[in-house]
Amino acid sequence: MKALKTSLQEMREIFDRSITVRDIAEPLASFDSIQQASRIREYLEQKDFDVVGVREDGAMRGYARKEDLVSGVIGDHLVEFSATNTLPDRAPLLEVFIVLRHSHQVFVSLKDQVWGIVTRGDLQKGPVRMWLFGLISLLEMNFLRMIRECYPDSSWKGLLKPKRINDAEQIFSDRKQKNEATDLVDCLQFCDKAEIIQKTEKLVSALGFSSKKKINQLLGKLERLRNTLAHSQDIITGNWPEICDLADAAESILHKCERVNATQTDMN
Repeated sequence: MKALKTSLQEMREIFDRSITVRDIAEPLASFDSIQQASRIREYLEQKDFDVVGVREDGAMRGYARKEDLVSGVIGDHLVEFSATNTLPDRAPLLEVFIVLRHSHQVFVSLKDQVWGIVTRGDLQKGPVRMWLFGLISLLEMNFLRMIRECYPDSSWKGLLKPKRINDAEQIFSDRKQKNEATDLVDCLQFCDKAEIIQKTEKLVSALGFSSKKKINQLLGKLERLRNTLAHSQDIITGNWPEICDLADAAESILHKCERVNATQTDMN
């Protein structure tokens, strides 16, 4: 059996080291607290910003919302940063999704000093797209191993329609001609692997789903997100807040896949 060389933990370590909040944050514009609110509001409108940092004695003390800046100085409208909307700049991207699920922005800090901001629009950036695609790809790798374990010698064929099997065999033949062949199961598409998983009751149960319908709906959404990412399309418009739920669900399934694969390995 071909071993799964990259585990969830290894991939998570790569993400945590290489793709963090810092990679998508923008500097938070800030002004001294004594600046006139109306003037700063004009600045925010020109820049199409919703919030601005408020400084006192050179240090960022909090922020002010554009809609509140109607009178006085911006210090009159100061809102302190809180643990619920502030993350360290080395935090994993999944934490950004969690915060933005209930907030319009995430403030980013370094050594307890806020310097940056992330909004929902920043989730369109390349690092986020790479991270999401990586999660789904790792999920697919785990599916592949589970299928190999449950269905040796291509016994999974009985779960797919003839056309899907023919498509996989064509890919396998093309790869053999290019000396790129591995095995037939490795030539299945995401939808094929998902269908095999859905039709395997013990795997549906092991992954924590109460029914085949529920896993079918979730894997269908993940496949559509994968295709959207692959074609560099908009992943936020019309998909909020579902994309937050999908990111969280993908990681949750990966945890369960790892436990299933670990159990299968121990039994061998």
